[in-house]
Amino acid sequence: QAGCALIGGEMSEHPDLMSAGEFDLVGFAVGIVERSKILPQRVAAGDQIIGFASPGLRSNGYSLARRALLDRAGRSLQSPAWSGAHHSLGEELLRPSAIYAPAMSALNRRVDVHAFAHVTGGGIGGNLERVLPSSLDGVIRRGVWDEPRIFAEVQAAGDISDDEMQRTFNLGLGMLAVLPAGEVEAALDSVRASGHQAWLVGEIVNGSGRAHITSP
Repeated sequence: QAGCALIGGEMSEHPDLMSAGEFDLVGFAVGIVERSKILPQRVAAGDQIIGFASPGLRSNGYSLARRALLDRAGRSLQSPAWSGAHHSLGEELLRPSAIYAPAMSALNRRVDVHAFAHVTGGGIGGNLERVLPSSLDGVIRRGVWDEPRIFAEVQAAGDISDDEMQRTFNLGLGMLAVLPAGEVEAALDSVRASGHQAWLVGEIVNGSGRAHITSP
């Protein structure tokens, strides 16, 4: 799916450290890129931001989700994910993470991408700020994309503020791409052709290197 090669691995034995029937699965990936292929710093005022859909929590916010859903609300992992759902809460929380690498490569070949921001820990705003020059801000218009239902369930169960939700979770966007305004439609077509939903979610404006998320 990602076009990666698994070139090695290890089975580490730790007797007496884990109970029978339990296991600990850990993985990591290291990327390499030719210097000539690194995206230059060309983010500019007027650039537009498109977002790639995330199917769920992916890899961030599970501690807060557990405290809200299991500890505070007393939910069972075997119960419906929400009222009327035909799958369990456990199945919802274990939705596989989206792999964006092929879609990003295809997009970069088709349009003039100025920056990518991977939405991981720190949420949409925290990760967008990593690609902003000190003289520019990013404005994200919350409400223009489809937020998976699980985020509303977590927020209600834990009585969590909007600010904390935005700092902790991806809220339905797993990857952001910054590109010229004239290439938005081609970019959206490219991402969707790669199998991901995508939306125009914001823009770059003059500022001080900060990201802002507006209310729906």
